[in-house]
Amino acid sequence: MLVPQTRNIGLPMMNLMRFKGLPILQQLHIEEQLLRTSSENWCIVNDGTNDPTIVMGVSGKPAELLEIESVLHDQVPVIRRFTGGGTVIVDHQTIFVTFICNKETVPDLQPYPRPIMSWSSSLYCKVFRGIGDFHLRENDYVFGDHKFGGNAQSITKNKWIHHTSFLWDFDVRNMAYLKLPKRAPAYRSARGHLDFICRLKDYMPRSTFINKTVEAAGTQFSLRSLELEAVVTCSETEFRPSTRFLTNEELAAAAAAVSEQQLGLP
Repeated sequence: MLVPQTRNIGLPMMNLMRFKGLPILQQLHIEEQLLRTSSENWCIVNDGTNDPTIVMGVSGKPAELLEIESVLHDQVPVIRRFTGGGTVIVDHQTIFVTFICNKETVPDLQPYPRPIMSWSSSLYCKVFRGIGDFHLRENDYVFGDHKFGGNAQSITKNKWIHHTSFLWDFDVRNMAYLKLPKRAPAYRSARGHLDFICRLKDYMPRSTFINKTVEAAGTQFSLRSLELEAVVTCSETEFRPSTRFLTNEELAAAAAAVSEQQLGLP
C-alpha cells in the first residue's frame, strides 16, 4: 500500500518505501546501500518478513547471545547486520521501521546516538498518544516496563540510520533460541524474555500502527512514495553489503569454543 505524495512546504523531503513480507536480509541490504550511497532521506516500513531469522548486531558474539546447539539443530538462519544494537528473532509477526537521514535534515538534531533516540521517541509519542504507558526506556520502546520495540543505529560521516523491530506478536518457542544477554538494560532486572517483552497487538491494530507511523513521519517530512526499483537508480556507486548470514561452520566453531571453555581446555 502506498500513500499519496505529500508536499509540505518547508519540510525536508523524504522518500517512503512500504513493503509487506520483504525478506529481512534484503531489507538490511537495501538500508545499508541507501546509507552508504544515497544522498537522499528515506523511510522504510516492512510489515513482517519471511521465515524466523535471528538478527545480531555488528559486534554480537554468537556464543554469548545464542543457544547455538538449538539454532543449528533447527536450522534457524542467523544474520550479522551492519548496525550496532542487540539480538532479536524476527518473523512475519515483526514490523520494521527505518529512518535514514542526512545529518543536516532534522534541525538542531546532533548526530549522536542519544539525540537520535530522543528524536525517534518523540515521533513515536505521536503514534502512541493515549495508548498504554509508552516511553523510551534506556534504548528500548516500552509500555510500562515491558519492551516491544528494539532499536539499532549507525552513524557515518554524512548520514545516520535508526531502525526498529516492533514485536507485533511473537512465538514463545522462538525466544528459547536467545540467551539472556550479559549486557542488558538495568530496568530488565534479569527478567527472562517472556517476562520482559510484550505484544504490540494488545494495544493497537496492526494497520493502525503502520498508518499512524507514516502519518507521524509526515508531520516532520514531505513524503514521496517510491517503489523498490528506485533503490537501483539512487546511486551509481558500487556497493557491497557487509550484512550477511553466518555460516553453519562459523556457528559450530563458536559452539565448540564454548564447550572447550566449559571443559577448561586451552
